[in-house]
Amino acid sequence: MPTAGNNARTALIETLNGALADHLALFVKTKNFHWHVAGPRFRDLHLLFDEQAQQILALVDVIGERVRKNGGETITSIGAVGKLTRIADEDDATLDAQAMVERLLADNRQLRERLEEVKAVSGEADDHATNGMVDDWIDQTEERIWFLSQSLK
Repeated sequence: MPTAGNNARTALIETLNGALADHLALFVKTKNFHWHVAGPRFRDLHLLFDEQAQQILALVDVIGERVRKNGGETITSIGAVGKLTRIADEDDATLDAQAMVERLLADNRQLRERLEEVKAVSGEADDHATNGMVDDWIDQTEERIWFLSQSLK
């Protein structure tokens, strides 16, 4: 548990919950695209989107537990996810593969920015565990960005 003041801890919990909401929203969007991708790139993108969705989902519990270990409460509902996430909804199941890749690329870049905020705020809160863990979360996000950007070439 961090030793910094209550304001720093509160900011960390809020930022972690935002990152948690982003991961949940990005998981749903990535799975949506996994289910609905079509066209000549179907197999490759279907598999890529599934791999990325599983990677994103694997961090949900880890982030939620960081919130709890810092004395906070995690988000509790789909409504809370909607309020806190920066990942835009996508209800169009007819997007072409190119648009799907472009949107996931932009969303992962947005998530990377959020994780940079977690990195900064965890440092201010003297939460060395979260600060160290977030490096791995950023690395995973950068790998997804790389794979998605390479699939646009």
